[in-house]
Amino acid sequence: MTVMGVRINAAGLSRDLELIDALGGPEATARGGLGVLRLAELTGRDKSQVSRALASLAAAGLVDRDPATQAYRPGWRLYALAAVTREAHLVRTAQPYLRQVVAQLRETAHLCVLRGRGVLTVATEPAPHAFRGLGWEGVIVPASQTSAGRVLISDWEPEALSEWFIDDTEAAGDRRQLRTAADLVAEIEAIRTNGYARVEEEFEEGLVGVSAPVRDHTGRITAAINVVAPKGRLGTRLEGAGRLTMRVATGLSEQLGMAPAGTGRGS
Repeated sequence: MTVMGVRINAAGLSRDLELIDALGGPEATARGGLGVLRLAELTGRDKSQVSRALASLAAAGLVDRDPATQAYRPGWRLYALAAVTREAHLVRTAQPYLRQVVAQLRETAHLCVLRGRGVLTVATEPAPHAFRGLGWEGVIVPASQTSAGRVLISDWEPEALSEWFIDDTEAAGDRRQLRTAADLVAEIEAIRTNGYARVEEEFEEGLVGVSAPVRDHTGRITAAINVVAPKGRLGTRLEGAGRLTMRVATGLSEQLGMAPAGTGRGS
């Protein structure tokens, strides 16, 4: 059997996983990697066997060898696979929660993640309206102009927010409400207080929206549930929509492993 370019059998897979586990352990992390000799000691295997196995894993991108120290560490493909797997799990888990939002608001709900300075929609649950607006899946939009983008950076420190801020008022036009780094910091404080973000016709004329943070098992914000709709339909219900989105996002966060408030775990 061949997996990602590496020919293996069941026993070989088990031995290769031992090496990868060791490279992901605390000793390897502290030292910036481990050499062949140390890996042989940790796994109880012959040095030549470990060397050959690492060479095959390196060819597949599963481990990486530092040319200066000759130490091995987890490779680029492991990180890529982890990112894809984590996001796929997030999308699958989020779908029933997005449906909760749609059922109660009768507006389209999105699951969004941060990509650089933009927001990427990775899942959408459509509303039962003939007019549902633009399709956002796979489209990256400026984070600072959207409620989802502001939520996704709402656990950053003020210094990081100020460094991240870009004054693109001219490009955004008169709709832009956050014109300085201080405006962004103040907006983030309001989001932390309220538990959700709201925007009114900032990103696009006639559109309003709310977003709430989704946290992982560590309490870190990993995604946002977002609702965007025409102002004529949702404009008078923004506050209630924000509170509902926050409750649903909290439920999703707990499903992902975040401890409920008051248990002393997570945040």
